[in-house]
Amino acid sequence: MQVKIRTTNIMHRILITLLIIAASLTATAQVTLEQCQQAAVSNYPLIKQRDLIRLTTDYTVANIKKGWLPQVSASAHATLQSDVTAWPDEMRDMLTRSGLDVKGLKKDQYRVGLDVNQTIYDGGSIAGQAALAREQGLVQQAQNEVNLYAVKMRVNELYFALLLVKEKQKLNHDLQALLESNEKKLESMYRRGTAAESDLNTVKAEHLVAVQQGLDLTAQQQALSRMLSTLCGIDVTDVQKPPVVETGDMNNRPELQLYDAQLRLTDAHKQTLDAAMRPKLSLFAQGFYGYPGYNMFDDMMRHRWSLNGMIGARITWNITPLYTRKHDMAKLKLQRQQIENSRETFVLNNRLDQIQHADNARRYHSVMATDADIIALRSKVRKAAESKLAHGIIAVNDLVKEINSENAARVQQSIHETEMLKEIYDLKYATNN
Repeated sequence: MQVKIRTTNIMHRILITLLIIAASLTATAQVTLEQCQQAAVSNYPLIKQRDLIRLTTDYTVANIKKGWLPQVSASAHATLQSDVTAWPDEMRDMLTRSGLDVKGLKKDQYRVGLDVNQTIYDGGSIAGQAALAREQGLVQQAQNEVNLYAVKMRVNELYFALLLVKEKQKLNHDLQALLESNEKKLESMYRRGTAAESDLNTVKAEHLVAVQQGLDLTAQQQALSRMLSTLCGIDVTDVQKPPVVETGDMNNRPELQLYDAQLRLTDAHKQTLDAAMRPKLSLFAQGFYGYPGYNMFDDMMRHRWSLNGMIGARITWNITPLYTRKHDMAKLKLQRQQIENSRETFVLNNRLDQIQHADNARRYHSVMATDADIIALRSKVRKAAESKLAHGIIAVNDLVKEINSENAARVQQSIHETEMLKEIYDLKYATNN
């Protein structure tokens, strides 16, 4: 007896384990809205832009910072002049009488040289350009995030459309079962001679119409499933009804971050304009091998190539930006005003969207309060019609009408519930909460 009890307990545990595994597999097969959104964003080609923009910005900033390295340039040139520096005639005659051969400079001159310039102070120009490049990268990243965020709305549309079709499929299955049950009853009544063949054919035809509707719903479900699977990059065959959630009032949309990034970009532009107004200090070194060199008198006596070099410090102050600074600053101010105006426009339109979605959700919720009562009443009327038909009180067309009315009420309930959920999650999308 103890052995039997033990065996029964073991089988009971195995059965529970199998049920748990089956339940987990069923739950895994259903994909949630959040999973679809995350998968769609990860699968969307624009996701690659994140790394591309970051790497491009890093390379640009690195190149700009190389402006602090010594700037080296090599050059070579040959010239033929119409005239050259020469001794005055009296001095040349005096040198000739002294026994010196004064050849003078040649009109063809050659030089191969190297110039090195090291910036010591640039007025913040390099730092400003680096900051500008970073802000430009951040603006591109923010714009990319806005584009990626829009993918979630496309997921919402497909997800809730698929959810509604799935609900309609269940109701259509129930409708077919109900019509099939009444069809069997009429067949029995027809065989007993208590129902006409036309009554049986009416229910059969209505059953076939329901089958057609089921096939159409299946085609819609397959099409939506393929579209959602392609967008998400995962196999989406069944979707889970999302729970009712509360949404916060705070607006966390990525568009607001984009506007902030654009405003910071105008600040970076102003820094570069300020840096262009400041003087610059640098050290330089020049060296060349050629003819003539720095010693002009020696080169007049001997026509030969020589090594020459020079080092020094240079201060430059370009006042050209003064000419356009007023207009440049005015343009930046206008850009900021345009960005602020765009932000205000977006916030207003977004607020209108929030109000619309919230009101629609409340409307569907209030309508749903009577859906269950309507279905209960329609079900009672349909059952009464079935009873009346069995007793020959009403025609079969009246029963079909009541069956369709009950099914329509159930469909409306599913539509109201799905639309309410969609409005709630569209409101969630509108605020990014």
